[in-house]
Amino acid sequence: MAQPEQPAVEPPDASAALAQSRTGAPGGVGGRARPALVGREGVHFMIGPRVVRAASGQAYERQRGEPIYRPLRVYALDPSASRRDGATSVVSVPFEQLEPGPRGSVLEVVDERKVDLNRLDVLVAQGYAPSPTSPEFRAQMVYAVCSTTYAAFRQALGRHVAWGFDRGGGADGLRLRVRPYSEPLANAYYDRVRGELRFGYYDASDVVAGRNVPRGRVATCLSHDVVVHEMSHALLDGLRAHFALPSSADVLAFHEAFADLVAIFQRFTYADVVRAALRTVRGDLTQRSVLSDVATQFGQTTGREDALRSALGGASLRYGEAAEPHELGSVLVAAVFQAFSTVVGRKTERYVRLATGGTGVLPAGEMPELLLELLVKEVRQVASQFLSICIRAIDYCPPVDVQLGEFLRAVITADYDLVPDDPWSYREAWIDGFRARGIYPPNVTSLAEDELRWGHTTEQVPPLAELAFKRLAFEGDPGRPAGAQELERQARALGALVGTPEYLKAFGCAAPDDPELREDALDLPVIESVRSSRRVGPDGQVVFDLVAEITQRRRVRPRADAPGFDFFGGATVILDPDGRIRYRIGKSVLDDRRLQRQRTFSARGGQRFWVSVGRDRLVPEPQLFRLTHEQTRPTPR
Repeated sequence: MAQPEQPAVEPPDASAALAQSRTGAPGGVGGRARPALVGREGVHFMIGPRVVRAASGQAYERQRGEPIYRPLRVYALDPSASRRDGATSVVSVPFEQLEPGPRGSVLEVVDERKVDLNRLDVLVAQGYAPSPTSPEFRAQMVYAVCSTTYAAFRQALGRHVAWGFDRGGGADGLRLRVRPYSEPLANAYYDRVRGELRFGYYDASDVVAGRNVPRGRVATCLSHDVVVHEMSHALLDGLRAHFALPSSADVLAFHEAFADLVAIFQRFTYADVVRAALRTVRGDLTQRSVLSDVATQFGQTTGREDALRSALGGASLRYGEAAEPHELGSVLVAAVFQAFSTVVGRKTERYVRLATGGTGVLPAGEMPELLLELLVKEVRQVASQFLSICIRAIDYCPPVDVQLGEFLRAVITADYDLVPDDPWSYREAWIDGFRARGIYPPNVTSLAEDELRWGHTTEQVPPLAELAFKRLAFEGDPGRPAGAQELERQARALGALVGTPEYLKAFGCAAPDDPELREDALDLPVIESVRSSRRVGPDGQVVFDLVAEITQRRRVRPRADAPGFDFFGGATVILDPDGRIRYRIGKSVLDDRRLQRQRTFSARGGQRFWVSVGRDRLVPEPQLFRLTHEQTRPTPR
């Protein structure tokens, strides 16, 4: 593969052009990869815009003498919930200097008025009082919940999270805009073209359930679950460049399930909510409660008798029996929640036996207060661990076309790297939960833990001395890059290896003259991101890694019976502090089985998520998340 005299410039992206034509947003979803050729013949690649974007728009770093937290009041559930269930709470939002809006380092609330959370009376009162009609409280609610969700990702990953969009205009274009009262719509969604979270409002159905009013006004931004869910979409989009490509039902289902899991486990941060729920179900998490339900008020006001979704799927809920993204995602949520309930049962059994004289059966009546407090403590701790496990596993997922079973492999590998001994058998509980729902990873012959872990590299790929931690520059912390120039240097070092002809296939890539392409066009490999991480395990152990994402686009030609489309391959690469590649988690751009699966999905079950450009080409629907949420509108009673 000869090196061209001039760098090949990436052709215009049809999907970005379509997105721009529909929304007026410049630059589609955030810029183009640019050529970055290295001086040896035959070595070429491209650096994606997300590489250097990670150096700007970072979260605020607290200065000496400043407060640690800003306490703010929120709805821990939603406005229709009872105070006895812990409906309102005060959250500790990581402190940052705020402008009216509020407008911080990574978030900006945009509403009918700019709310100033620095006013003395507001600070003393721990923010505005919860109210379903107050614009000030709506702004405070979305800022506080989005900020604590961002902080949970930052803690689990051991680094800042860069957004997947760039609207242009410097730092302003790298803030996620949050519109708490955006439009009259029974929906909320992440707009990845505009870089916004948009929360609609609507009038409830004529027939409602719970503590709601028929035809009353409902603001989706006041549901804790809905806010966390949409924020998780935005954060996941920042972590994986192509997880929003609707290549299969699994990809869409994973986005929805992951967002629900974050919402569920974030709820356990509220001690009053957990305490009230455990008292009601007498410590049994397999019974339905506010701890397992998702978006209760939304469900009760749009035609359902209860919450929109529940983590307690019935025994018949199994993988492969539903193609709609939320239904298929519910299978994954149920599998993870079963694993969570199993671990909680193991860790709390000793307390229940002690409190019941060894029988393990609670007598009728109120649960002993001391036992309840012990259960609250254990349940919240396990939920925090499961939240971190879910988020941390994203770094161990393939960069494209993720399947639900592959998430299990990512979880097992990531958790083993940080907690190799696993005394409470967390990983066994995960495996059993997935098995019970029929979610099996591809390309494995057993569910043994050692086989489910991603294999270490077997091909002779040389270490990258330039990416050893002793050669990396940080801004005071391994989770904070020194700057755009340093990130670009790291991407060039990796790209020099990835783009070398003899190593292309090792990273899921191919040469443009490969006969297996059957005359399809092929872009250069793209280094999408290079991120350093400092992770702390439950026993204080610290693990340092460098996580990189590589993709390559294949432009599939139209056929007589089917349009063309973009098909991606690539690899997630995890390097140790010495620059050795520990894992290459790849999807080949030459995989005809995957390609056919995407072609079938875009033509049948998932055709609503693709848009025709001309007569012979499909591109992803630019407002994918809005459309996905609209597909599950409940049928009125």
